[in-house]
Amino acid sequence: MTVSAPRAAVVGGGITGLVAAYRLRRSLGPDAEITVVEASERLGGTLRTARIADGPLDVGAEAFIGRRPEVPALLNELGLSEQLVHPAGRRPLFYAGGAVHPMPPGTLMGIPSDAAALRGMVDDETVQRISAESDSPMTWRVGGDVSVAELVGGRFGEQVLRRSVDPLLGGVYSGLSDSIGVRAALPTLAAALDAGASSLTAAVTRALPPPSSGPVFGALRDGYGVLVDALVSATNARTVLGTQVVSIRGERRGWRVDPIGHVDVVVLAVPAPALARILADTVPDAADAAADIELASSVVVAMSLPPATELPDNSGVLVATDAGLSVKAFTLSSRKWTHLGDRETPLLRASLGRFGDTAALEMTDKELVEVATQDLCTVTGLDVAPVETVVQRWRGGLPQYAPGHVERVSEIEAAVRGVPGLAVAGAWSHGVGVPACVASATRAAAAVSEVAR
Repeated sequence: MTVSAPRAAVVGGGITGLVAAYRLRRSLGPDAEITVVEASERLGGTLRTARIADGPLDVGAEAFIGRRPEVPALLNELGLSEQLVHPAGRRPLFYAGGAVHPMPPGTLMGIPSDAAALRGMVDDETVQRISAESDSPMTWRVGGDVSVAELVGGRFGEQVLRRSVDPLLGGVYSGLSDSIGVRAALPTLAAALDAGASSLTAAVTRALPPPSSGPVFGALRDGYGVLVDALVSATNARTVLGTQVVSIRGERRGWRVDPIGHVDVVVLAVPAPALARILADTVPDAADAAADIELASSVVVAMSLPPATELPDNSGVLVATDAGLSVKAFTLSSRKWTHLGDRETPLLRASLGRFGDTAALEMTDKELVEVATQDLCTVTGLDVAPVETVVQRWRGGLPQYAPGHVERVSEIEAAVRGVPGLAVAGAWSHGVGVPACVASATRAAAAVSEVAR
């Protein structure tokens, strides 16, 4: 009897889907029929490397957490280890209260462990409030969850949220302290509070990571596009672009994936709203939980500046949400990354857009460049016109880890776990960064590989 080659469909062609397809190829062998279906006209999802000033520059995700092993290990597998680079070691600034400030020490996602950390960045009344915070009893419910704003704002006040916490959450999630839950975004802080920390400052002190001499971040010398291309080549899958999967339904053996047909196994590596639509009839409990995960949009404006422009000697500037500016952060790319600093033309990225605010998406490219250059002048004093620009809009690019997110993810995964030949993965689950997406994809591929063999 002839045994047919296993057939697998990966829905979603972002980094999660591409890694899942690659893992399936490694597991199922060269004869497996693997199809990657992507709703847009390009692969890579929120990873995109553009050319500016005669060289590559990432205009989506640009870095990954250095202490996590997933990306370096994947680069090694693909023969790309020489692409790994680390930052130059410069620190970011915060723009708050009409001035720039050094990044506060002793903070966890901008939440201070003592009042001295934010002195000068917030007013004296707020400093006194932080100092006296330990005198107020904690009202944390063990095992519960609240928004970061509810926890921190109630103890430290609005200025701490808008000037210290929001800028950092905006960089990770394109979100706000109001839209992000403590337990998913700050698990070590939740654990410290569960363990009975007497105050929020005490909990932050306990939750801070131990000092490390290693690099905080890593990146690819020639951009994430190199990784995307290598995964596509190594996977050698059939790719279907510009096609949205409407639904999947189980058959006697395997799955019917509309519109591509029958396969043995399916990995759904799509954003949460798409996951909810696809699973609505097949796994309704998972669909209901996924429908509660909202998305934030953002815009990146990449610029090259005149060669003589002297950028601040910092990695970037994070902007307070009460500063009255449109840009939420500037990445001073030529200062942050040594390999970019070697170019003759200074490079930077302006980031705009937060959860619930779509104004930046509606601006024209010209308007976005004008706003970005105006805000750059306000924040750094640089009154320059860019030589070259690239505008990248990310509609629904990042999931919001709202209060209760951990439970929602558990519900999705529990509902899917009992369905043979189906797995789910993505930035909506256990982290929005590239390492977390690689780990999520690896787990999903492993979960269905046995069924496909």
